[in-house]
Amino acid sequence: MCLGILFFSLNDVMGKWLVATYSVGQVLLIRSVAALIILAPFMMKVGWKELSQLQNIPLQALRVAFGTLEVAAFYWAVTYLSLVAVMTYYLAGPLYVAAIAPFLLKEKISRDQWLAIIIGFLGVLMVLRPSSDTLTLPAITALIGSLLFAGLLITTRQLRGTSGTALIFWQLIGALIFGILFAPFSWVSPSWSTFGLLCLLGIVSMVAHMLVTQSLKIAPASIVSPFQYTLLVWAALFGWIFFKEWPDNWMIAGAVVIVGSGLYLMWRERGEQQKT
Repeated sequence: MCLGILFFSLNDVMGKWLVATYSVGQVLLIRSVAALIILAPFMMKVGWKELSQLQNIPLQALRVAFGTLEVAAFYWAVTYLSLVAVMTYYLAGPLYVAAIAPFLLKEKISRDQWLAIIIGFLGVLMVLRPSSDTLTLPAITALIGSLLFAGLLITTRQLRGTSGTALIFWQLIGALIFGILFAPFSWVSPSWSTFGLLCLLGIVSMVAHMLVTQSLKIAPASIVSPFQYTLLVWAALFGWIFFKEWPDNWMIAGAVVIVGSGLYLMWRERGEQQKT
């Protein structure tokens, strides 16, 4: 899981650097093609029959839409905001899931879990600091992206009977379609070296997905999921090294509140699973 999160962080750094020159549509187009090439052996192993025979097609389509739009929102937001700021918004995703779960997934939430969710939302407000100066379009986009990410998590949980290869395949197809639709409007011809980086972005993303998926096969989610918060450490470190960015005190405090709330919710969920 830690290695997978490191690769996701590298993906974020490369994406932030590339979207400074290339449109989000172009980045997603080339990234998706490269990732599909890497995924090809796994697709051949499971076969087209398993990839195409999906349960609950409307929910599958909704998941693909969530996954595509949240990636697009992330890449666009990091063009204007620091890596650690955008990642802090996105790591609030599990809080949104916990808040929505009682209504969509019929999961029970205790009073102390609701309290942790509310405290986590206060952490989001600490990072956002709503005002005419801070409530910018990039900040709102990052916030919307984190909500879309929560939608991706919820629909993935509802489709847990679908193979991981099929879920990744259709998510890549969604990003590919997005790229085909939007890349032509602002296409910039890349050099061979930059084209290689765009392809490498897709490979790094695929490796990250595979490592995280493998970690979830080896150990329960309640054990390995807390390590996802190492993403903030990498985001702060890489943001400082490559972009000379450093989070301010409010952002650090908000991140601590969000991570603390998320870890508490995971600890409670782990306790409930052990009881059952």
